[in-house]
Amino acid sequence: MFKTKVATLSIAMLAFAGGVHASDVYRIGITQNNVGVDSYQTTYQSAFKSAAERNPEVDIVVLDAGGDVARQIGQVRNLIQQDVDAIIIWPTNGQAVIPVVRQAHAAGIPVVVTNSRIADAGLDFIAAFSGPDNVQQGIYSAEMMCDALDGEGQIVQIAGQPGYTTAMERAQGFEDRLAEACPGVEILETQPGDWNREKAQRVMENFLTKYDVIDGVYSGDDNMGVGALNAAKSAKRSEEIAFIGATNFAVGYEAIERGEYYGSIVQSPVDDAEAALQTALDILQGKDVPKMNFFETPKITAENLSEFSKPVF
Repeated sequence: MFKTKVATLSIAMLAFAGGVHASDVYRIGITQNNVGVDSYQTTYQSAFKSAAERNPEVDIVVLDAGGDVARQIGQVRNLIQQDVDAIIIWPTNGQAVIPVVRQAHAAGIPVVVTNSRIADAGLDFIAAFSGPDNVQQGIYSAEMMCDALDGEGQIVQIAGQPGYTTAMERAQGFEDRLAEACPGVEILETQPGDWNREKAQRVMENFLTKYDVIDGVYSGDDNMGVGALNAAKSAKRSEEIAFIGATNFAVGYEAIERGEYYGSIVQSPVDDAEAALQTALDILQGKDVPKMNFFETPKITAENLSEFSKPVF
């Protein structure tokens, strides 16, 4: 059983009504993965704070792990000590955070995992997951690659941060669906870009030096995808390569618009943040919440670009 919500006295209400009334406020703590690494996470944090400010029932504690697993574990322990009503965690590593999530569960604090899933061994200790289906995103990206190359070609893959669940799931979905849908497309090599545009550009520069023929590039998000695109443009080889990404950033949207980037996956950090907060509130209010709360993340290419607004990140 989870704890009931915290009751705090409202002095204004006492003075007005001449009696004792309780103003119920849920104290929710969040520890994010690494806000400074890209604009998606920065926008997520801003949207989360805005959503909480609009809700008088919510008091938040916002923390950021800076990509450091040990720091995030310490932050969760700190939130447990603060006796918050719920904890939202964007895992820096889906396996490493399991013991501290178990501690929160044992303390009666519901844990909502946001954006990137916890490893399966930790599912019994969370109240819910809120975010995108990253395996499905990888599947969609593979299907776009098959279409872009007409089922034949040689490609390279720039994955996210090693050990990070989202990176592994997108790669898994992409590789499995690619082998099934267009076995004529060969993945020459996969290297991590760590969600960083500059690193992805360096990785792509190495690929371009190593391979005379590259027909396509799959990047775990558009931040890295645009880094790869920039490297190919500098080498005068971008027109011969199909670029596929995920998490459509504004720069990716603009590159699709210019005809330089084949396609991506729409994923809003605002929707992501608001869904996580609402999931935590629903749990605290005793509502029936599915264990896995996925929101829709459709494909985006030049064909349907006009159906979507340019991302704000």
